[in-house]
Amino acid sequence: MEGLYQYAWLIPVLPLLGAMVVGLGLISYSQATSNLRQRVAIFIVSLLGTAMVLSFALLWSQINGHETYTQMFEWAAAGDFRLSMGYTIDHLTALMLVIVTTVAFLVMVYTDGYMAHDPGYVRFYAYLSLFSSSMLGLVVSPNLVQIYIFWELVGVSSYLLIGFWYDRKAAALPSW
Repeated sequence: MEGLYQYAWLIPVLPLLGAMVVGLGLISYSQATSNLRQRVAIFIVSLLGTAMVLSFALLWSQINGHETYTQMFEWAAAGDFRLSMGYTIDHLTALMLVIVTTVAFLVMVYTDGYMAHDPGYVRFYAYLSLFSSSMLGLVVSPNLVQIYIFWELVGVSSYLLIGFWYDRKAAALPSW
């Protein structure tokens, strides 16, 4: 089971990868990416589904008594100051990973039907994937620096989701 914990970093990275690929596709090949609506949805939901399966495996391992796992690496150093980044998996983290991935997965599945004919369908999936990744990063953060970084990313992605229909005046007002 130790190998599972070494790959726990993939849980927040997989949705981020989906958001980055789709976001870059929208920037570079806007029309082509928008035409691949269903494939984009399947891609992002599959990445989040993989993160959800990993989360359930970690929860099962924690329920069976695995001790807290922390993986850290030195990110920056200046003199005596060391800034470490990494992730921590304990009972609460494993439970929150399952909750966040499951809710995000269900929201993305529901979004497919709800927004099927919206012109911003692909962009909405990219925003949702960024939001999911930010929440998952917040959950596994072992220090205040990472908590702050991911908290800000949650705020940015929330702002993007709130202002999603920026072209509709009534929908755009709450983002101001």
